[in-house]
Amino acid sequence: MEIDHLTVPVSDYERSKRFYAEVLEPLGFAILLDWHDKRRAYLGVPPATSSLWLVESHLAGTLEIALAAPNTDAVNAFHAAATAAGARTLHEPGISPEHSSRYYAARVLDPDGNSIEAVHRTAATETRAAA
Repeated sequence: MEIDHLTVPVSDYERSKRFYAEVLEPLGFAILLDWHDKRRAYLGVPPATSSLWLVESHLAGTLEIALAAPNTDAVNAFHAAATAAGARTLHEPGISPEHSSRYYAARVLDPDGNSIEAVHRTAATETRAAA
């Protein structure tokens, strides 16, 4: 079974829309629908439908997300975009041995405290090259 979409509760729709558009662009995401009057933005990887929905809510800051990255360069670009957009780093880009010797990831906090991780499950040779 595949997950259709994930809803991210945010406290400030406009701020979060800008943040997520910048931070997730290295992973191929774009805003596919901006529903301003409902304070919602829908992001996805074109040409697919939206899979990450931002919704203004009092529940902001309670979510943890891990998104697949196509390679380690995309993880690094995600982290660079996130820190440039003001995210706080929880885990610098690199191998996360507590998960696996092939788990290359970076984790940041969005403006509300939601945790966002980009992860690429590397091949053994790619892991050595990235280290």
